[in-house]
Amino acid sequence: MTRTPGALTGAHWGAYRIVLGEDGEPMRLEGVPGDPAPSSIGREMLACRTSPSRVRRPAVRRSYWENLEGGRRDRRGYDGFVEVSWDTALNLVATELERIRDAHGHDAIYAGSYGWASAGRFHHAQSQLKRFFRLFGGATFSRDSYSYAAAEVILPHVVAPMGELLRAHTSWRAIAEGASLVVAFGGMAAGNAQVEAGGAMIHDLADDLRAARAAGVSIICIGPDKGDVAFELGAEWLPLRPGADLALMLALAHTLEEEDLHDRNFLATHCTGFENFLPYLTGTSDGQPKDAVWAEALTGLPAPEIRSLARRMATQPTLVNASWSLTRQENGEHVVWMLVILAAMLGDVGRTGCGFGVGLGATGGVGRHRARLRWPSLPRPAAFSEECFIPVARIADMLLHPGRSYWYNGEVRCYPDIRLVYWAGGNPFHHHQDLNRLRGAWARAETVIVHEQVWTATARHADIVLPVSMALERDDIVAAARDDAIVWSPAACSPWGEARSDHEIFAALARRVRRSGQAEQGFEDEFTEGREQAAWLAAFYKEIRERARADGHDLPDFDTFRQTGMLRLSPPGHPITLLADFRNDPLGYPLSTPSGRIEIFSETIAGFRLDGQPGHPVWKAPREWLGTAAISEFPLHLVSHQPADKLHSQLDFGPTSRSRKVGGRQVCRLHPEDAADRGIPEGATVRLFNARGACFAVAQLDDRLLRGVVKMPTGAWLDPDWSNDPRTCRHGNPNVLTPDRPTSSLAQGPSALSCLVEVAFASEPPNPAPFEPPALYDLTEVPRGGSRGNSMA
Repeated sequence: MTRTPGALTGAHWGAYRIVLGEDGEPMRLEGVPGDPAPSSIGREMLACRTSPSRVRRPAVRRSYWENLEGGRRDRRGYDGFVEVSWDTALNLVATELERIRDAHGHDAIYAGSYGWASAGRFHHAQSQLKRFFRLFGGATFSRDSYSYAAAEVILPHVVAPMGELLRAHTSWRAIAEGASLVVAFGGMAAGNAQVEAGGAMIHDLADDLRAARAAGVSIICIGPDKGDVAFELGAEWLPLRPGADLALMLALAHTLEEEDLHDRNFLATHCTGFENFLPYLTGTSDGQPKDAVWAEALTGLPAPEIRSLARRMATQPTLVNASWSLTRQENGEHVVWMLVILAAMLGDVGRTGCGFGVGLGATGGVGRHRARLRWPSLPRPAAFSEECFIPVARIADMLLHPGRSYWYNGEVRCYPDIRLVYWAGGNPFHHHQDLNRLRGAWARAETVIVHEQVWTATARHADIVLPVSMALERDDIVAAARDDAIVWSPAACSPWGEARSDHEIFAALARRVRRSGQAEQGFEDEFTEGREQAAWLAAFYKEIRERARADGHDLPDFDTFRQTGMLRLSPPGHPITLLADFRNDPLGYPLSTPSGRIEIFSETIAGFRLDGQPGHPVWKAPREWLGTAAISEFPLHLVSHQPADKLHSQLDFGPTSRSRKVGGRQVCRLHPEDAADRGIPEGATVRLFNARGACFAVAQLDDRLLRGVVKMPTGAWLDPDWSNDPRTCRHGNPNVLTPDRPTSSLAQGPSALSCLVEVAFASEPPNPAPFEPPALYDLTEVPRGGSRGNSMA
């Protein structure tokens, strides 16, 4: 392999320059010139590439290999694996796909993936997976995201689709120019800005934040953690009880209406349904005004402080922002809906730098002064207009309850009877909730096939594991939907072991499987379109140039792009404000809602006739929060947030993530008084537990937290305590504790942040070992079993 000195590589953490050693091999990664704060996480990709955690060869779970009957499904996660050849593994996979399809239909195959698997436009696992299965004849897929599923479903009814809002999001430069107050519900954690789906190429968001602060913009952080806004921004802190954001928003709206501080003209010209919402807000419909006194008992904030904030917001140009995390709680749809209503009542929507934000600080691209371009992706076969799908967070329900009906976005749907799970890209044993429930559901599948780079819990819970190459090991074009740069990312090294790209794996499978009702084998030519990888990348770039030219950007030819390494689009001529055109001309630029306006009351949602969905936001106490009687048993509210030392669970085995663990465990934060009540000193190992499971962590005492709250990042690889209690994670994965309940029957999103736990000192905790690969055997050690049956241990 010929390597070019100074070549770049692209990843979710940004672009890096590849530094070669004297032997011509990659020695280290450095940030690109012009990046003021390159993420240290991405620089460690080289070190992670040769980790003992890598999957080196195709592997089949031992008891599955011994009898080929899905044998001992209860041993998924614990079993060793037999390493086999690619031909053996691919033939076994092809046989299983055909067997399940022929016996139970295409919908019996769940083709699972999650979009953060790859930053590349071509080597994007989810796109490759969906292309393969659509050509195969179909499968069951997922819809929406764990990040903000509730917003994805509700916002099109209220104002616009989530994707459109993010692409046209108000920038910090506009905020610095036109706003004087940012009210941040859920905060804006700085660590999230390191990453972007497709890559955060230039990490200059901190500069934009400081510029806004220097321009006189004040920030109010509303949530249980004062540290959720960078210290240097001098934010004020309102310590809100977790789960009470909607109650506070309603009380602010009540004060605006009661004191005639709301913008009646904007509500009349740009919104619809305020008169339908008003009786609930004032209490004439249910006898309970949603005023500051009512909210004080729910939020923990004094009523005078709530009224004062409402008056301040009414007299200053204001942007109200909700972190994506606020959608990940029960009734999360109504939180983001009420955020839009609050901005509409203030009349600031579409004013320079004002209105509402949906995730400022959630990733590096939200709020950036950047040109936006719809980058191309792998083309979708046109054969199938209707596809079986489930909401992404309902996988355990689907596996446990085939045939059960459920509501989703006003439709009654039915869970398919899944017999085979095929997963490529992502780690559900990290991002799903109530992982012990998921383990039980996972055991119901007859066969589980996984593409993986490393021995995550998802790989260890598979029957067949196919090793996948890392970004450093393949050519690709890397581009972010909310950034202005594209990167030519050539392979820096050969694939580790016998790893192949997802595209190569699916092409090989397409060569082997036959379609339903057809005698001849294969559809490889249709899958690849007769193109090698280089031809695909050239075609992608051609489409990029055409789209860029249509938007007024002149990009060089493909060869020049590859030599240059990174291209940046010219920035917009003026700072971007969300819905500015709509504000200036609501008739000329109507919204995509049924009315063309902001729907404070939605006739569509009211027409669904769902319990708790009257057509406008309503307060509904979560089943698990500090305002319920359940605190007598589990008195602490667990906030499981995104990690600052990895992306979800990616590179948890890397040096940065490991360096921030204590004794090999994840750290959790407690208020000093909560710790003192339990006899927990700083740095002690503790056990977090509830009725769903338990995990060990190391206590860090922090008085910036609200009392009664424990915070713990997600992303620690699941590490069950197989010797004592497999329901306990030795390493510190909080999703053994979080509930697997939907936000509501409207969006069916995840509600991980509605979670109560208890924490106790752990005197003799088990040793964690999350990154050790399973026991591996060769073919001489384990005999192959006979034909498949339907037995289940």
